[in-house]
Amino acid sequence: MKDRGMKRQLVGTVLSDKMHKSVVVKVERMVMHPLYKKYIRRHAKFSAHDEENACRVGDKVLITESRPLSKTKKWRVSAIVEKAE
Repeated sequence: MKDRGMKRQLVGTVLSDKMHKSVVVKVERMVMHPLYKKYIRRHAKFSAHDEENACRVGDKVLITESRPLSKTKKWRVSAIVEKAE
């Protein structure tokens, strides 16, 4: 069996849990501006597969890259890092 290497893992916040077995996760990162050398906050939204429907809006989750599960879902929720209040 071939070793396919490590899959990408990102930590983000759940924005939407309205879909069945799916969540939308917002991942933020800090990028330095090339000219002004100031850090800017950038974000990306990912659709992720949530098998147990355990995630709620505001939860901090760890998502892992996987094979395409649908047209938009290419990530799975690995763990809930922190529950929302």
